[in-house]
Amino acid sequence: MSDRPYGLSVNANHNLIIVTCRKIRKIKEFSSRGDLLRDITLPDNIINLWYTTQLTSGQFIVCHGNIDDPVHGVSMISEDCRQIVRSHGGQPGSDTGQYDGTVHLAVDNNEFVFVADVNNRRVTLLSPTLNYIRQVASRDQVNWWPGILCLEVQRRCLYVGENELKDGKFKAGRVVVFRV
Repeated sequence: MSDRPYGLSVNANHNLIIVTCRKIRKIKEFSSRGDLLRDITLPDNIINLWYTTQLTSGQFIVCHGNIDDPVHGVSMISEDCRQIVRSHGGQPGSDTGQYDGTVHLAVDNNEFVFVADVNNRRVTLLSPTLNYIRQVASRDQVNWWPGILCLEVQRRCLYVGENELKDGKFKAGRVVVFRV
């Protein structure tokens, strides 16, 4: 299996990069100079990992699940990555508490989590304990496929990168800005 990287993030120390290797359920941590510091395998029930970020506590927040997977969601993983501390999501769907393609997330300074739910065309806000708070952006506000989030904490702006999909191919892209 390939360890092709799917997501990059920087931890609170600003010197480590978290590389998400989706198919093999790994997180790779590098120094700012590119030296591999850790190669971590996640628990077996975290499959098709899309994006990872590390909290100031050392725990990791991951989004996972692919089209045919039985579970789509967001999970908080212990610092040693051996156990799932909490999760939000489950069986794929469009109801509150369900996802259909959690591909990216962003975390603010208070550890509230913004989740891009690509196939439901929405962005959800979760508490630091991964409890549902509200929808930040709905299908009416995100017309295409939201795949990337970037949070500008000081200005409280959430940038949502979305792409238009036609005939199985991405044809156009744009960024939509939300005040949060």
